[in-house]
Amino acid sequence: MNEEQLQLKEEQLAERIRRIEALEAQVIKKEKALKEKEKAKKQVLLRLAPSLWDEIAAWAEDDFRSINSQIEYLLTEAVRSRRKGK
Repeated sequence: MNEEQLQLKEEQLAERIRRIEALEAQVIKKEKALKEKEKAKKQVLLRLAPSLWDEIAAWAEDDFRSINSQIEYLLTEAVRSRRKGK
């Protein structure tokens, strides 16, 4: 390779690095937004019958979710279903 080709390769690599850095900045920005959204979640005290708890826990395990995530998923699906029904 001659010097011109090396310089061209170097410029191409520098451009790739700039694009990667821009993408990284976007990812960081989205991560921050998600963290803020997570902080904004409301907390509720929920009392469940032990048998219902056991069923939800087993279901959560099958779906590779925490019990809390499973309950949130189920509530989200119920709200979506209700909206479609209207």
